[in-house]
Amino acid sequence: MIAEFEEYLAKIDDPAHQDRVRTVLNWVQDTFPQLEQRFAWNQPMFTDHGTFIIGFSVAKAHMAFAPEGPVMAQFADQIAAAKYNPGKKFGRIKWTQDVDYDLLKQIIAFNIADKADVTTFWRK
Repeated sequence: MIAEFEEYLAKIDDPAHQDRVRTVLNWVQDTFPQLEQRFAWNQPMFTDHGTFIIGFSVAKAHMAFAPEGPVMAQFADQIAAAKYNPGKKFGRIKWTQDVDYDLLKQIIAFNIADKADVTTFWRK
């Protein structure tokens, strides 16, 4: 894990939340080893050939995952079924909820495939 990720994790007050975020970040890296770790906009994120795939952030009540708006729309039903609180560009996983790794895997794999030919950081 890159140093900036570790610095970010160290700032999470609750050790259980810190461990959970570390587990998710490590899972992404282990599951998608081709993705590059990047720290930008004050959050850990993963990129593929220089284009954004997914980012993570934390708040008092939840951990958020941000795959961009079109992906949130694509997976709206699955995100609702997981009972995650969706925003337009990100979803919130309450600290009391399980992480649906299968859903995250689908979201990340979709974004990698959908952005295979994208040459910009964000979708246009």
